[in-house]
Amino acid sequence: MTTAREIMTEGAECVREDETALDAARKMTRLGVGALPVCGTDDRLKGMLTDRDIVVKVLGEGRDPADCTAGELAQGEAVTIGADDGADEILRTMTRHKVRRLPVIDGHDLVGIVAQADVARALPEPRVGDLLEALSTD
Repeated sequence: MTTAREIMTEGAECVREDETALDAARKMTRLGVGALPVCGTDDRLKGMLTDRDIVVKVLGEGRDPADCTAGELAQGEAVTIGADDGADEILRTMTRHKVRRLPVIDGHDLVGIVAQADVARALPEPRVGDLLEALSTD
């Protein structure tokens, strides 16, 4: 059985909930990613922040990215997957919640992210196709 731990991208960096949207955008640029987990001062996952969140909720509303925190922009409580959960659970969770990225949790620790691209590389084409179709429909 393929697990989240086997296919995830390790070393996910958080943006702190009290950092600004500008800080988050700079971190995304430096890391070459389109989303970051948002972590509290206790290092616990508080949510996810995407580049789209910054564009729509900050720039699109004429707000200053230096005056908005990652915590206020994060997409609610993050949908996560356990490090030892299998491929079926990954697919079910991504499909049910219509998310393209799943933070991977081991106990209370963030250990990585399973992205749609990770799934595409690791799983057979028909299963990946079903996931892409589910994520592409409203």
